[in-house]
Amino acid sequence: LVSEDPTLERHFKGHKDVVSCADFSPNNKQLATGSCDKNLMIWNLTPKARAFRFVGHTDIITGVHFSPSGSFVASSSRDQTVRLWTPSIKGESTVFKAHTASVRSVQFSSDGQRLVTASDDKSVKVWGVERKKFLYSLNRHTNWVRCARFSPDGRLVASCGDDRTVRLWDTSSRQCINIFTDYGGSATFVDFNSSGTCIASSGADNTLKIWDIRTNKLIQHYRVHSAGVNCFSFHPSGNYLISGSSDSTMKILDLLEGRLIYTLHGHKGPVLAVVFSRDGGLFASGGADSQVLMWKTNFDSLNYRDLLSRHSKRVTPDPLPHLMDIYPRSPHRHNAQNGTVEINPIVADTQSGDPQVVEVGRVLFSTADVRSHDSATSGRDQPISGPGRTHTRHREEEDENQEERFAGGMTASREERSGIPSSLTSTLENIVQQLDILTQTVAVLEERLTLTEDKLRTCLDNQVLLLQQTQQVDGSDEEAEGPSV
Repeated sequence: LVSEDPTLERHFKGHKDVVSCADFSPNNKQLATGSCDKNLMIWNLTPKARAFRFVGHTDIITGVHFSPSGSFVASSSRDQTVRLWTPSIKGESTVFKAHTASVRSVQFSSDGQRLVTASDDKSVKVWGVERKKFLYSLNRHTNWVRCARFSPDGRLVASCGDDRTVRLWDTSSRQCINIFTDYGGSATFVDFNSSGTCIASSGADNTLKIWDIRTNKLIQHYRVHSAGVNCFSFHPSGNYLISGSSDSTMKILDLLEGRLIYTLHGHKGPVLAVVFSRDGGLFASGGADSQVLMWKTNFDSLNYRDLLSRHSKRVTPDPLPHLMDIYPRSPHRHNAQNGTVEINPIVADTQSGDPQVVEVGRVLFSTADVRSHDSATSGRDQPISGPGRTHTRHREEEDENQEERFAGGMTASREERSGIPSSLTSTLENIVQQLDILTQTVAVLEERLTLTEDKLRTCLDNQVLLLQQTQQVDGSDEEAEGPSV
């Protein structure tokens, strides 16, 4: 690996089943993940800090999203509800009886005032956050809706589903204004780029497609995975996109050049969640192996042109020179190889051991929630719900003391934290030393080749001078013979 390659930073253990969704907090200090174990986990990204497990959903969690202020986390579930959580030790949550079937996704609008949800009841619904009430429904899909997302300005909603369509909605007229149907299977995920000019969608047919919504045209089409694409995330710059697939890999695409630049390994089994942090410096992934991996992006710290040229040199190394290229040294074209850098991390965790998990929300919710659940089935679009709030018995002072004690207890050795035995470490160090020697040998060979080229050039220069001198001598001889005739 070189400095601009993505690197695996953290490995979070705490989920007991498939990790289905993930999102970073706006301040990049927390990571929320949802799982088929019915629990929402919020991981604090500072080393040694505690993690929180939020208990409340009665079925698989399918989606999670932080509000723009970071004061709420929304989660969607197959239990037909959406919950608004306060990401703290108090574990407070408000329950929305959102749909009449599984809720597949949830997202806040950029102003934090609305939520959009997608469901197996074939509808997309928009909710008011402040008053916690249903606003309107978008009903044109003819099968399960897998994902719905607001545009950055909140004026549009994009949705996709098992009817093999991607739909674009106007939130003011509440009408479907465009349909993209170019899919061979279910459309699994959809989202807007940061400028709101394009939408991307992924499919069970292994494809990723990017549409320009100003011209309604397909502008990029990728088939880089060998199985269905489950999720993706745009880098905030708009220059890159990361995707997760059932082929157990993640792929990073360079959208400006329209090509694959990295293939990331690390999960055993399908990758079901990938997301960039709000500043793009980190990204997280989750999958069927119950793992949550956090990666450092790195490649976005370079100037884009520098990254492009460096990556090009790595995946298309200079071939051996043609015989006629030694002199003169003119540029020549070779067939370009469209390569990808493979990253297969060995170290599972480079920063810390497993964090202490504090479970909150264990107490049953109030009967008001149960009544709202029952009455909501009669008025399907009426979000009758009450805030079900639960508190742990810990006081804030006790929490702080507990955190200090916990932080003090995290003094594991580097070997224990990384999980690498010392014998393997020494072997790796020997390999690195051998690679250094090999690099030095190559450098010496390059130097000798350069000297040989210089000598050849000198010889050729001398030959040219000799040829010119011979021509001059012949010319002077002809002039001398001329008058005698």
